[in-house]
Amino acid sequence: MTELINRILPTVQKPARYVGGEYNEIIKDLSQVRVRVAFCFPDTYEIGMSNVGMRILYGVMNEMDGVWCERVFAPWSDMEEAMRVNQLPLWTLESHDSVKDFDMVAFTIGYEMCYTNILNMLNLAGIPLRSKDRTGLKNIVFAGGVCAFNPEPLADFIDFFCIGEGEEITPEVIDLYDRAKAENWEKEAFLNEVAKIPGVYVPSMYTHSYREDGTLLEIIPLQGAPKTVTKRIVENLDAAYYPTKMIVPSTEIVHDRANLEVFRGCIRGCRFCQAGFSCRPVRKKSADVLYRQAVETLTDSGHNEITLSSLSTSDYRELKELTDRLLPYCSENRINLSVPSLRADNFSRELMQKLQTLRKSGLTFAPEAGTQRLRDVINKNLTEDEILDTCANAFEGGWNNVKLYFMLGLPTETDEDVLGIAELVHKVINTWKNCATNKKRGLRIHVSTSYFVPKPHTPFQWERQIPPEEYLRRCKLLKCHFYSKSVEYNYHEPDLSRLEAVMARGDRRLGRVIEQAVIRGARLDGWDEHFSYQAWLDAFSFCGIDPDFYTVRGYDEGEVLPWDTIDVGVTKQFLLSERNHAYLGTVTPDCRHSCSGCGVSKLLQEVACDA
Repeated sequence: MTELINRILPTVQKPARYVGGEYNEIIKDLSQVRVRVAFCFPDTYEIGMSNVGMRILYGVMNEMDGVWCERVFAPWSDMEEAMRVNQLPLWTLESHDSVKDFDMVAFTIGYEMCYTNILNMLNLAGIPLRSKDRTGLKNIVFAGGVCAFNPEPLADFIDFFCIGEGEEITPEVIDLYDRAKAENWEKEAFLNEVAKIPGVYVPSMYTHSYREDGTLLEIIPLQGAPKTVTKRIVENLDAAYYPTKMIVPSTEIVHDRANLEVFRGCIRGCRFCQAGFSCRPVRKKSADVLYRQAVETLTDSGHNEITLSSLSTSDYRELKELTDRLLPYCSENRINLSVPSLRADNFSRELMQKLQTLRKSGLTFAPEAGTQRLRDVINKNLTEDEILDTCANAFEGGWNNVKLYFMLGLPTETDEDVLGIAELVHKVINTWKNCATNKKRGLRIHVSTSYFVPKPHTPFQWERQIPPEEYLRRCKLLKCHFYSKSVEYNYHEPDLSRLEAVMARGDRRLGRVIEQAVIRGARLDGWDEHFSYQAWLDAFSFCGIDPDFYTVRGYDEGEVLPWDTIDVGVTKQFLLSERNHAYLGTVTPDCRHSCSGCGVSKLLQEVACDA
């Protein structure tokens, strides 16, 4: 097989995607391995190798005695064509063995539009797509990641899902499989036992029934399965595994740098943000641990850039202490330190002035909405004065490049709110004129708008998505009100976001649609050059399913939701309360000011929510 791979490589783009052999990859003696795991990322090498979660779990599994975890990525179209012509099955990077020879096949899923890649990768591996067609213990397929918070569109294909963070649950699952394999269990017996592990959801142990109007009637657990499956979290991040000996890619990737995760969760409660609710509670690492991990990672990898990552890095309490320690080290070793995910209400000019001694780049902020009324609706907890004061600080410090992100189609949005974006941008321009200390290079404001996608486990999970035609009308309305040459405006096309909304809030009936879309050539949907909207429309038509049922219809508050089996810790009562606050325009303070009683504290045993 390796010889055939080597013959094909010169004929495809970026052959380094497919060969492995990178510094710090893990190779084990097969004679000492009891369980082999093919760890699949359903997108290209450049995307997957930038994923922090995959790096963590790769290390966690390979730390286990008798377990060998190897990486698999979705091939680009030219490689897929060569594989099919030469009847070459999908392989892992470490051993170049076929994925179908592995005991377990794991997927990490962070984006709904990767669903077709999952099916396509199983097909390329020669593994039956549907769980019911895989009868033995060989090729047990399981998955985790953000998209597992609504696993139903993939229920026909995935044997079980790990809900929540994987550092602790993954070893428990593999240990059980190790035992099942040694004792020659049947697959059904293994699934019955794995369902008893907290945080594991086995779709085959639940039946879904529907009303005549297409809405869910009820979800019935079978064989003693729990009514709800509660996500797993890691409480002590300081003690949790983190890969300071990271694999160094042999080709350029999207985020080609060291990455330091400073904390998990978010204190803010933006009502549209799935991560902000599903990743609660906030748990942080100490500055001492982060500094040690940063130095170890940079020393081992040789990277010349490191990023501090989280959902809102400027909310990290020890940020000043950490950067005060890291900056001298980075300066001495000519390493760029970047701090993304900043908020306009706690932007630190002092920190930015320190960072600019290493590299001055553009600033990025996400006001999300153009008017204060709508920012209150979505609970952004951000005022116009805070936005403009932040820009003034940046312009006085020498910055002249700002990126501003907004959404269109948010609940209760009007044309006045849309035009409020243009008005806010105009005020930013005036702020630059009044405050800039570096006017020779001129001002560049990059404005981007995305199409609002209602997500599960948020206060907006019941909301309707505006029709694509209405979204485009609002984009054009906004565009014609940008009069300055300093403004560059980009908006996302609606087709992909419409499908994302369908998959995000979909039920089990979408499994047939996904399968039909793959048959019609859908794959690599997140890439413009490969996305085929028509393939999806044909699939929906073939299956007799209307996408609008999951988007513009909206969901009733009393309706049984496909993801009701999954408990992320935040109660539905709290989400309904927040939805009501949205329509009243009432702001909920962030977690540091007062506890809003979301319910997530029940997940914590050792410490209180670290906000």
